[in-house]
Formats: sequence, structure tokens, C-alpha cells
Amino acid sequence: MDYVESGPRGQDEAGSEGKHDMTAVRVGMVDDHPSPVWGIDRILEPHNDLDFVCAAATVSELLSKSSDLDVVILDLRLNDGTTPRENVERLADLGIGTVVYTSGEHPDLLRSAARAGTLGVVLKSASEDEILHAVRSAGAGEEVLTTEWAAAIDGDPNLDAVDLSPQLQRVLTLYASGGTSVSVGRELGVAADTVNEYLKRIRQKYADAGRPTRTKLDLFKRAVEDGWLPMPHRGRD
Repeated sequence: MDYVESGPRGQDEAGSEGKHDMTAVRVGMVDDHPSPVWGIDRILEPHNDLDFVCAAATVSELLSKSSDLDVVILDLRLNDGTTPRENVERLADLGIGTVVYTSGEHPDLLRSAARAGTLGVVLKSASEDEILHAVRSAGAGEEVLTTEWAAAIDGDPNLDAVDLSPQLQRVLTLYASGGTSVSVGRELGVAADTVNEYLKRIRQKYADAGRPTRTKLDLFKRAVEDGWLPMPHRGRD
């Protein structure tokens, strides 16, 4: 799949030095379908303060092209199995802000991205002005406050975030993905009884948050809701 890649823009018809300068917001995009990428490039191209640098189907591929970015426009559902949470956190660790670009059909994924620190959400049905405002705001390190984002985070009082340590996260993802106490223990190098104790702690944390996990399926749902596991694909976002 060929994606738009651009560096500094060339001279314009008036013979100026072109749009690229050191103050322009450097923008990347992650989407595994080309049409949204072409659309965003068309929207950003006329504006001297925005430089669309590159795009890719995954965050890893994008960073292999350039990590010198200010903002990444991020699709929520990618075919590489990564979660919005891990993608947002990975980019944030490099000092890159994210704006989620979505059809808005999956509030669980929006919550996952929000908890990881995305600067905001823009619907794919948004106007060009809304998209430009979002990118500029994110480039300035400001949150992109939209009704869709607020509704995704605040719309369900039962979805209070649960903070898990890295070890408990690992236990949850392995067990909720189909593992047993024995297989998870083998993977982590601990006894099965220790895994069971970890699972008790995880269940208690979710119970305290008003989000009970009585079954293994409940654990899987909570792991998806909080961004520890990707949502199963049932069509495109």
C-alpha cells in the first residue's frame, strides 16, 4: 500500500520558499486504509503552519519513516492487533501527541485512548475546519475537546478506570486471552497459586470500581474496555 510521504514543500507559484519552516506542526498519520490518508493530506496541504510528513498502516511503520513528529492522527482499529492505549502511550513516550480519527462507533476504544493520554477525538465526518482546529490544538499541546470524546469517557458511570500494575496487566491479558493459571504461571515464571492470587487482586480492583468480573468472559471484556487487549474485529471502524 502506497502512502503519502512529504518533506519540505517546494516553491509555490509566487516563488516563495514554500510552506515548510521550523515552526510548522509536523503531522503523521496511522491508518491501514489509504482513502482517509489522502483526505487528510488534501486538507492540510494548503496551510503553511501544517506539514504532513508521512503516513503508515501501523505505528511501528510510521516511526520507521520518521519519529520527528509533533502530532499523529491515529485510527483506532488497526489490523496489526495493537490497542489504542499502547499506540497512544508509545507515541507519548516519544513526545508525540495524538488525535484519534474515528467514526465514533466504539466508545470502549475511545475510552482506552483517552486513558492513555490522547489529546482528543475527531470524527471522520467532521468538517475541514474541525480537523484543522484539532491538529493545530494538538500541535500546541492542548486537548481537543469535543462532544464525542466527552460522551465516550463520561457516558457510562460503570466504566471507572482501574489502575493495574505491569505484572497484573500481564496476568490479565494472558489469562483473559485464553490462558490457564498453569500456563500463565509458566509464561511469567511463577507458580499457578501465585497467578490465582493475582487474579483475586484483579477481580477485587474491578469489584471496587463497580465493574464485577465473575467469569473469564467478564475479565476479557474489562481487558478490552481498559485497552489491555484489542477489540475483536467485526468490520471497520
